[in-house]
Amino acid sequence: MANLKRYPVGLQTFEEVVKRNLLYIDKTEYLYRMTHDGGKYFFLSRPRRFGKSLLVSTFKSYFEGKKDLFKGLAIERLEKEWTEYPVLHFSMASGKHMGKEQLQRYLLYILKDNEENYGISNEATDPNLRLSYLIRTLYQKTGHQVVVLIDEYDAPLLDVVHEETSLNDLRDIMRNFYSPLKDCEPYLRFVFLTG
Repeated sequence: MANLKRYPVGLQTFEEVVKRNLLYIDKTEYLYRMTHDGGKYFFLSRPRRFGKSLLVSTFKSYFEGKKDLFKGLAIERLEKEWTEYPVLHFSMASGKHMGKEQLQRYLLYILKDNEENYGISNEATDPNLRLSYLIRTLYQKTGHQVVVLIDEYDAPLLDVVHEETSLNDLRDIMRNFYSPLKDCEPYLRFVFLTG
């Protein structure tokens, strides 16, 4: 009984699960396959409480080169390089119940948070232009392609799905925000979205 690990109830941060020695079901072999089999864009749609946010956090730790967190897991024997990539992590979970202007401000807020992580400053008011600039600047600054992780990509739309006007307005804002992910393809190593 003393060797049983506690279940990480409500935790969605891989690093915390590992550091607290909580139960972790090793999915890192699949993580390795996804990141090395030639694909660049991935979308995971699963029900709530399915572990999507924990998987996003695991990708983040992996691409940040935190090899020590993966000790004893499948990826430890598979990965030989442990390259550290610049990682942009966007959670749309707090983007619920918002109107157009509020959603625009939220996108600028999460962009600014990621910019500050890398010492980049940009005062542009269009989220898509800022995202494009951020990706290109990180690529130039680090010499490595950029990883983009987006959790709950559709959260801003779920509450207005039956309101045609609001849905169209918010969908246009989100479509515009995500548009650089196609144009910036040469600068991207991996893009993962959940919703």
